[in-house]
Amino acid sequence: MRTTEEWQRLDSAHYLHPFTDHQALSAKGARIVTRAEGVYVYTSDGQKILDGMSGLWCVALGYGRQELCDAAYKQMMELPYYNSFFQSSTPPAIELARILDEVTPPQFGHVFFTGSGSEANDTLLRLVRRYWQLAGNPERNVIISRWNGYHGSTVAGASLGGMKPMHEQLGPDGAVPGIVHINQPYWFGEGGDLSPAEFGLKCARELEEKILEVGPERVAAFIGEPVQGAGGLVIPPETYWPEIQRIVDKYGILFASDEVICGFGRTGEWFGCEYFGTRPDFLTMAKALSSGYLPIGGLMVGDRVARMLIERGGEFFHGFTYSGHPAACAVAVANLEIFRRERVVERVKNEIAPYLASRWRELADHPLVGEARCLGLLAAIELVPDKRIRRFFEPRGEVGIFMRDACTRNGLVMRATRDTLFIAPPLVISRSEIDELLSKVVRSLDETAVHARAKGWL
Repeated sequence: MRTTEEWQRLDSAHYLHPFTDHQALSAKGARIVTRAEGVYVYTSDGQKILDGMSGLWCVALGYGRQELCDAAYKQMMELPYYNSFFQSSTPPAIELARILDEVTPPQFGHVFFTGSGSEANDTLLRLVRRYWQLAGNPERNVIISRWNGYHGSTVAGASLGGMKPMHEQLGPDGAVPGIVHINQPYWFGEGGDLSPAEFGLKCARELEEKILEVGPERVAAFIGEPVQGAGGLVIPPETYWPEIQRIVDKYGILFASDEVICGFGRTGEWFGCEYFGTRPDFLTMAKALSSGYLPIGGLMVGDRVARMLIERGGEFFHGFTYSGHPAACAVAVANLEIFRRERVVERVKNEIAPYLASRWRELADHPLVGEARCLGLLAAIELVPDKRIRRFFEPRGEVGIFMRDACTRNGLVMRATRDTLFIAPPLVISRSEIDELLSKVVRSLDETAVHARAKGWL
């Protein structure tokens, strides 16, 4: 067995990581995770860490679920792979499609399988434009998204998303044309003197302003995450989504709910759109679809779009080698069977999310915390130098990085976006594990406050 130092040297020599400053990582050395169980991961140097981010928002049922491993093994022995091209299908893909019809909102009866959420959003872009071509309105090809939203890191996903550093690295001609953006509903950071309700309406009405600016006859669709994840866990004011729904209905544009993070119980409902009461034409999904045990994603396609695609005929020139991968689909089927049998979504809604919310509110009393917000098993804190006003540390982001690293030292994975710290723990987390998580957050906040004072930031 290699030592931690040997693993780190090999990692630095050969492995290019996602979203990483490789020079900095090479100097520091990667954290080598070797095994996991329940809500904990273990490193090569013996540290036990509570995984407050469910891997990457995905390990909904926790680590070490034997049924999911058995499903993968059984399917791989029987049929490890076959494609969905050339008029072929496989039983696991068909069975998963049937189950997804049952658990998604009633307007969804069809799914296009992908290997990831990024691929699901690529498919969305292609299918939105294909729909309007079949409808006889090919000029309707502009898609509206939001600044600081995240829809994946492929070229299409990064173009749909609103992460400006990603756009800069695409270069001036790299982004997919015909995608425009409006502001995000981030009240704590951008709400100014408006109340949350007023700010929610203001942000939502930017969609109508953008539709009129582009021209209603050219706008194809709007896409948004019910709760923005990678952008800093932005929970929109309660006025926001009803107004968005009114506007998309008024102009007859397609509406896509990116449920890669919010789907499968994270909000306490099966899907975030159900929590907020919206009626999208598309759901993009991945992550918790298989609890991360094998890579799989999908695009749920609403009836009006599916009918157009099926009834108007013609080939849809799009697909992936691993669309409907039999082993990934078999694991997803087993995963959703556990969800239903153990009533995971109901437990989140009625038991564990209310408990997390009650404990999370306690963090608002800490001197560094400007806001402690929570929805389902999504929770964030804003780190500020002065609780009396909504402003951030300067330089922005350094306090957040320090606290993120303090959490890791204290045995907790907590994610940072600038000076916003947030969690999305496995849906099976217990009350005692939430208590442990909170104690580690408080300890890390205290250490961060000491560091901020030493730096002169407080």
